[in-house]
Amino acid sequence: MGRRAKHKQAAPEALEPKEPYTSKKQLGKRKAEADTQDEKSSPRPTKRAKDLSSKGKGKEISSSSKAKPTKTKPKKNAKVVDDDGSEGWEDVEDGEDLRGHTKSLFNDSDEEEPAGFVGDLDEFDMDEDDEFISGPAQEFDFDSDEEEEEEEEEEEVVLPSKTKKSKQAERPKKIIPTQSDQSSSDEDGDEDEDDERVTMANMAARSRKLEAQAEEDAELDIKEAQAAAADEEDDDIDMDDDDEDMEGDIDAEPFHLPTAAEREEEKAAGGPDVHLVQRRMREVARVLAKFGKRAEKGRARAEYIDQIVSDIASYYGYNEFLAEKLFHLFPVNEAIEFFEANEIPRPVTIRTNTLRTRRRDLAQALVNRGVNLEPIGKWTNVGLQVFESNVPIGATPEYLAGHYMLQAASSFLPVIALSPQPNERVLDMASAPGGKTTHMAALMQNTGVVFANDANKARTKSLTANIHRLGCKNVVVCSYDGREFPKVMGGFDRVLLDAPCSGTGVISKDASVKINKSDRDFTLLSHLQKQLILCAIDSVTPESKTGGYVVYSTCSVTVDENEAVVDYALKKRPNVKLVDTGLQFGREGFTSYRGKNFNPSVKLTRRFYPHVHNMDGFYVAKFKVEKRSKALPNAAKSSEADEPVAVDPEFMENIQVERTGFNDEEDKAYLEEDKRKRMKAKGLRPPPRSKAAQKLAEAKA
Repeated sequence: MGRRAKHKQAAPEALEPKEPYTSKKQLGKRKAEADTQDEKSSPRPTKRAKDLSSKGKGKEISSSSKAKPTKTKPKKNAKVVDDDGSEGWEDVEDGEDLRGHTKSLFNDSDEEEPAGFVGDLDEFDMDEDDEFISGPAQEFDFDSDEEEEEEEEEEEVVLPSKTKKSKQAERPKKIIPTQSDQSSSDEDGDEDEDDERVTMANMAARSRKLEAQAEEDAELDIKEAQAAAADEEDDDIDMDDDDEDMEGDIDAEPFHLPTAAEREEEKAAGGPDVHLVQRRMREVARVLAKFGKRAEKGRARAEYIDQIVSDIASYYGYNEFLAEKLFHLFPVNEAIEFFEANEIPRPVTIRTNTLRTRRRDLAQALVNRGVNLEPIGKWTNVGLQVFESNVPIGATPEYLAGHYMLQAASSFLPVIALSPQPNERVLDMASAPGGKTTHMAALMQNTGVVFANDANKARTKSLTANIHRLGCKNVVVCSYDGREFPKVMGGFDRVLLDAPCSGTGVISKDASVKINKSDRDFTLLSHLQKQLILCAIDSVTPESKTGGYVVYSTCSVTVDENEAVVDYALKKRPNVKLVDTGLQFGREGFTSYRGKNFNPSVKLTRRFYPHVHNMDGFYVAKFKVEKRSKALPNAAKSSEADEPVAVDPEFMENIQVERTGFNDEEDKAYLEEDKRKRMKAKGLRPPPRSKAAQKLAEAKA
């Protein structure tokens, strides 16, 4: 096919007349010539003027990627017909290679088309001079030009604008519609008002507006709280009306409380099934919540309580005495939560030793070793909670260097309540293994003196080791019975008594407490604690300028070891009163428990529970020791006797007043006899009696 036939083929019409593509490299005269040339050129999009003198060897391709032409294999003796009907085989010789000739013809026309652009136009950084044709790339078929012209006449394609648009100029679509246009416009208006500049003129109006808005918010909060309470009452459906159990089985049988005979049969048969016990605990708890509506007729509340206590003891592994003692501390549902929390170990916590490092530096060092941790809470600035660790947390170089101490979070509380100050004289009556002692030494910044005492001499070894490891230089270790301490040493500014107890608050650590505690153990421990707290109070000097405080704490939750002991101390020492512990959380102590009434100030003490605060069960009370007042019981009568009484002077003249005094000779025998008794009591041999003393002894005989 000759070149004439190729140029006779009509070019396809453009979809829309547009300005030609010009490269930003065209400057000056070339740009002006290109503009004049495009006016005469064909409207075919993105095609450049072909250099007729060249034969496809030196053509410039300005596009970034070159499109590969489609290679078509023409059939033998194929003919190409022009628009005017003439065949284009004039210049083809018989011996010429038809395949190579066809390839040169069609490849030349394909190379003239610019390569297509792949991708999103918005992602391409275009300048104002670069105006690519937007829209999908079209593939032209030169054999069907007439069909394309007819289609273009029927349907007009509108191309997008050629001007460059920034991404920021486009308005983003709403992914999730939030409110109506009216509300959004109102919010915009409110924001405009809020953004208005505050001046002296509008300050009062804005203040009134804020106060009115605060009042409206408070009213809405009250209404929401009331509505929530009403919804809770409505949602509390009586399950007895429907034959539906707690698991949602509609056809389940109604709950039947076993009688005493049936319980004996269960025990004889080896005990009930675990699932049966769990279901029965839930049912009894539900009945006790509304006993008047849900209880069986003729059954007393005590029977239900005995049943759930027995089930708790068998399900969690307690003896029935301890299960009942702990059950009566809480409401029914909360009691089950308490027993359940005792089965879960408490979080691992460490205390930063501020004598050697800071908490931030320690946390960073442990994180670098693969320890996952975070601060315990806002109530302490030295505690860290460890979630997981790739290394043994008790054998890291930081631990061996004394940067931290493995210590339960509840053990921080007594020291925080005591709050020892620098240069004070402090006593820890039961200090082993030294967590609280070293904490106090750190708070005192290694000043003053801390006497660390423990009655068990074997435990002082671990106490001494921790003191040396943590670098506490102001601690004196001693081993005395705490009840002897007022005689051994006194005059302390502050005393910490972490008394020995039953350990009912740390059952998650020591499960043996469930079965090895009896009523006798609680009686003996309570008696010991009462003696120790009186000795701790007597060891404090009331004249202390900075102190005069005693903190009593136990790791128990029973009332016998906590409120009862504190109330006993208040009765026996009138110069002592309870003060606020300074702890920002925790429940108040009991002022009355099962018929026992305590001092109203006992509510200043604090209780901590594992199911509420996620720490070991603990109790903290803080006393303030004051000077003893020498008040006589007959002070009122003496004051009345001192008042002047009007008396007739003539009556006073007739009365003879006899003045009496002490007779030393008569009292000498009594004083000598009393001295002899004191010497005998001390084991000394008294001197022989005088004659007056002999007469007195004979008279008494």
